[in-house]
Amino acid sequence: MTDTLLLATKLPHSFHAALTERYQVLGPLTAPFLDAAKNLPTADASRVRALVTIGSVGVAAEALELFPQLGLISCLGSGYEGVPIAAARERGITVTNSPGANASAVADLALGLLISAVRDFNGARAYLRAGKFEGNAGVRLPAVRGLTGRKLGIYGLGAIGLKIARRAAACEMEVAYHSRKPREDVAYPWHPTLAALAEWADVLMVAVRADASNRHAVNRQVLAALGPDGILVNISRGSVVDEAALVSALQEGLIRGAGLDVYEREPQVTPALFDLAHVALTPHIGGNTHEAQSAMHAIVLANLAAFFAGQPLPTPVPL
Repeated sequence: MTDTLLLATKLPHSFHAALTERYQVLGPLTAPFLDAAKNLPTADASRVRALVTIGSVGVAAEALELFPQLGLISCLGSGYEGVPIAAARERGITVTNSPGANASAVADLALGLLISAVRDFNGARAYLRAGKFEGNAGVRLPAVRGLTGRKLGIYGLGAIGLKIARRAAACEMEVAYHSRKPREDVAYPWHPTLAALAEWADVLMVAVRADASNRHAVNRQVLAALGPDGILVNISRGSVVDEAALVSALQEGLIRGAGLDVYEREPQVTPALFDLAHVALTPHIGGNTHEAQSAMHAIVLANLAAFFAGQPLPTPVPL
């Protein structure tokens, strides 16, 4: 009998097709996950041995009880904040993710958001559209401070954060970071608190793995420490930044600008963000390159194949 897995959310068409070639696939479910899972016929739920999801989908611990044969939750991407890790382990369910698979793509977008926010690409486009460009004339948009010599503080120096640091160095920026503890394999200065990092930096890059412990870690006090010339870039998860505080800080000139790929209440975006200068916005596309998608898909397929074959899993989430 073909092994059965359940999709907790919609997945790219090509990946969905690859899964259906190999397994009996149920779903994708519609949010919220618990309600959708309860509506599955009992006969289907009892056959599910693996669940494929993404980190931002909330898989309630209560939902795990609906799948008596479930032994694997495989997350597409590096995040797994929506998975109840402790509850899964209590039931003997292994959780895997795709660490580092999209790191280069996300780091590229992070730098793009930073440049767009600093140079205000949106404002420049509006300037052109308004017919104000006079060619190589003395009258042009006001000059802004560039990247060279800026101090980039990275909150979370994991696979993505490290690639951001290396790209920033090529732009002649100083780099420091904050994480739970300093890394012994890098020379970048470590700051023991996020507030201390923000006080030092004029760009704060949020690349930390999101969980309950860092919800709203970037609050008004941290933004104030970043200062009136400061830029915030978030390619982590929206929950790490207090979005209301960010909007107020931008409106009041507490900080200069922001680049956001993630939002606190996705897919909703605070409307005021669209009206602010030096704010670059993208719809959670950090890992949306052919290379990153292929790498993430390959890791999930490898974990599924190993699980159903009773072999060690390539990328279990660390205990």
